[in-house]
Amino acid sequence: MNFEEGGALRDQDGDLSGTISLVMTQCCKRIKDTVQKLASDHKDIHSSVSRVGKAIDKNFDSDISSVGIDGCWQADSQRILNEVMVEHFFRQGMLDVAEELCQESGLSIDQSQKEPFVELNRILEALKVRVLRPALEWAVSNREMLMAQNSSLEFKLHRLYFISLLMGGTANQREALQYAKNFQPFALNHQKDIQVLMGSLVYLRQGIENSPYVHLLDANQWADICDIFTRDACALLGLSVESPLSVSFSAGCVALPALINIKAVIEQRQCTGVWNQKDELPIEVDLGKKCWYHSIFACPILRQQTTDNNPPMKLVCGHIISRDALNKMFNGSKLKCPYCPMEQSPGDAKQIFF
Repeated sequence: MNFEEGGALRDQDGDLSGTISLVMTQCCKRIKDTVQKLASDHKDIHSSVSRVGKAIDKNFDSDISSVGIDGCWQADSQRILNEVMVEHFFRQGMLDVAEELCQESGLSIDQSQKEPFVELNRILEALKVRVLRPALEWAVSNREMLMAQNSSLEFKLHRLYFISLLMGGTANQREALQYAKNFQPFALNHQKDIQVLMGSLVYLRQGIENSPYVHLLDANQWADICDIFTRDACALLGLSVESPLSVSFSAGCVALPALINIKAVIEQRQCTGVWNQKDELPIEVDLGKKCWYHSIFACPILRQQTTDNNPPMKLVCGHIISRDALNKMFNGSKLKCPYCPMEQSPGDAKQIFF
């Protein structure tokens, strides 16, 4: 046996030794098994992807124009849509896209409408990288309005800043004690939270992560503060928390299959005049609880949802019906409740608001 320049052990006849042959055989087997496994996995993945594509082709109707209503997008409606899109881009911080859309659509957006969105996006971007100073400055400058709507945003921002000082250990102890003075305006409503924060100072030497106060270091609170800031800032500006465009788009995606089915049934049965109004559907489409933004009352007599022109009315006996039902049911000067035998005057009914 000798060791040649090729790096392989060979016997006298120049053939590989039995040990090396065995090792090579095992390596080849492992490579072959690995390749077969990769091929099998690739086949499974390809099969899954293929099924997804087939499911899309089978269930997605590319022609959705059938559920549209002719004349829906008039000039005024188109302008409203453009305004909603511009606001959405402002919310997302895509100011250049919003400006381009304004120019192309001929919209005139005042600078005062842009500034709040610019500021909110600047603060949110800072919060995402755990920089609290811009949000704290904004909260302090709007303290009275935030307190008027019972917001705890400013306290939670101060709390997070205090926790960031705690993470610095004993080197930040004096600064943390000085910063605790910022909790004074919130002592009445957040006494227990403040006590927990002050108690954590005892464990600075051994580290908060090794103390009973380790929950103060939970990383999820940074995501929570972004949500709280967005909610309270939008409430202060009179805006919805979610973009109207996002909500409308999501609702449309949920409703679209049902609308296509409704249209197909109407065309199949040759029904006319069933779906001829721009603001109503022939049946109710359930969009899920995520799209519940206000209470809806359906009149138990006429089985119709109440509107501004046909509001819910509370009878003297406490039962509620729609105004149209009230007008249809009273006879002369008297009205008999459809649920109880109590007679009353239609004029005594009061409009209620949900």
